Amino acid sequence: MDLVLATRNAAKGREMARLLGEQGRSGVAGSGQDEPAAGLESLRLHTLADLPVDGDPEETGATFAENALIKARGAAERTGMWAVADDSGLAVAWLGGRPGVYSARWAGRHGDDTANNRLLLSQIAGVPPMQRGARFVAAVAIVSPDGREWVVEGECHGQVAYRTRGSGGFGYDSLFLRPQLGKTFAELTPDEKDALSHRGRAFAKARRVLGEVVEAEG
Repeated sequence: MDLVLATRNAAKGREMARLLGEQGRSGVAGSGQDEPAAGLESLRLHTLADLPVDGDPEETGATFAENALIKARGAAERTGMWAVADDSGLAVAWLGGRPGVYSARWAGRHGDDTANNRLLLSQIAGVPPMQRGARFVAAVAIVSPDGREWVVEGECHGQVAYRTRGSGGFGYDSLFLRPQLGKTFAELTPDEKDALSHRGRAFAKARRVLGEVVEAEG
């Protein structure tokens, strides 16, 4: 079964493929998955960057779940494949839960991680550690070509660091500090991050849904 990951972001596509590739055969470059685990051997993973599909739907949702569904619906409609999309972001307590669904375009231009991190740091400059609480939230939507839909979510709590740290990950990973570990997400190995991240938790639920789908589809 062909499954399209509704993203053109190479780093995000690799992470999604890694998280799903535990049970599927991934064709996404750099995903690190060569052999499928038992149960979902029929999954063949692609991203929008791999396919002749132009344009992306506008993310007009007020929640992560709504935006994930918009992206998954668009990918399924345009490719005729099963589609998986996630929408995720950082909710900072000091900022009343923002940037939230605007995380990827917080500084104005979509996907400018450096500018987004710089703006966030300036907005909470001087805020003491105990008031720098934040949570990463992820919603994963699964949509079939005939319009069936599922949404699952995951969260991870931490703090906003005082400066960027680490070279791994993407987005706000270099600012999201896990006090229990004394490390940001960008300082963790992929396996360490997957075990506790919002996206890892959401995709663990998504894998269960896909397992049921593949079994039902035969």
